[in-house]
Amino acid sequence: MLMIAGLIEKVRVLFEGDPAVRRVADDPVLTAELMLLFRMVLADGEAAGPELEAFKRICRDGFGIGEESLKEVLKYLQDFGYENTTARSLGAFGELPLARRITLARHMTEIAKADEKLSAQEIDLLKRTVSLLHIDPRELVRPE
Repeated sequence: MLMIAGLIEKVRVLFEGDPAVRRVADDPVLTAELMLLFRMVLADGEAAGPELEAFKRICRDGFGIGEESLKEVLKYLQDFGYENTTARSLGAFGELPLARRITLARHMTEIAKADEKLSAQEIDLLKRTVSLLHIDPRELVRPE
C-alpha cells in the first residue's frame, strides 16, 4: 500500500509540479523573501559553501522547503525572478508585521555570517535591506 501511495504522489507531482514550487509561486511575499535571501548568498559572488548551506537550512526549517524541492524552487526563482528587483521585493514586505521583517533580516545576517567573512557587498545589502524594511539594526542582535 505504501508503494502505491508513493507512486501516486510521483504521478501527481509529474502533472501538478512540485508542491513547494507551487507554494512559492502562489505567494508573492514568500517569493520575494526567498529572492532576497538568495541574493545574500550571491552577494559575495559565490553560491556555494557555508552560505548556501545556511540558505538550505533556512528554507527547510523556516519555510518547510525540503532539499528534494530546493533545486526546483531555485529554478523557479531564476526563471521568474528577473521580474523582481530588490526594491520590488522589499516593497512586498511593507505591510508585514515587524516580527516577520526582523526574521527576514536575521536570516540574511545568518547567511552573510555563515562563512565567517562579511564582504562589503553583504554589508551593503544588509544595511539597505534593514533601512528599507524600517528595522532598527539593534533588533537584529536582540534575543528572539
